[in-house]
Amino acid sequence: MIEASYAEKARARKMTEALAIGIDDALISDLVERFYASIRTDDLLGPIFMKHVTDWTPHLARMKDFWASVTLESGRFRGNPMMKHIAVGGLDQQHFGRWLQLWEEAVKSVAPSVAATEVFLTAANRIASSLLTGIQVNRGGLDAISNKKETQSC
Repeated sequence: MIEASYAEKARARKMTEALAIGIDDALISDLVERFYASIRTDDLLGPIFMKHVTDWTPHLARMKDFWASVTLESGRFRGNPMMKHIAVGGLDQQHFGRWLQLWEEAVKSVAPSVAATEVFLTAANRIASSLLTGIQVNRGGLDAISNKKETQSC
């Protein structure tokens, strides 16, 4: 019998913890459907998504796989979200702030527990911050984020 690797054990533990607080594929599906329904009608984000998403069925399936990978360690998602977001062009703090606001509203409308809410919101904030930083570095190199941090601390 081969013993599970550390990574396999960590993934299994994360999935068990997520399931215990009510995060499963059905919840993720409902959350993603609700979130993107609000995105499509949003004045700021709707036009951006409508320009870049031509077929919503595979996009929603892909986003469900993404969030299952983030919260359940499913490993179903393969892709490079950073490059996709850089390719959109023009995304900034305002866009990510609105994305987070709509995400929070969707999460709070479906999450079965405070713990599940926290998992989704913490992950979304981490992802938004990472994507925004990557976009800024892509636009202006490391100086872009160094200068931003200096002006924010003043």
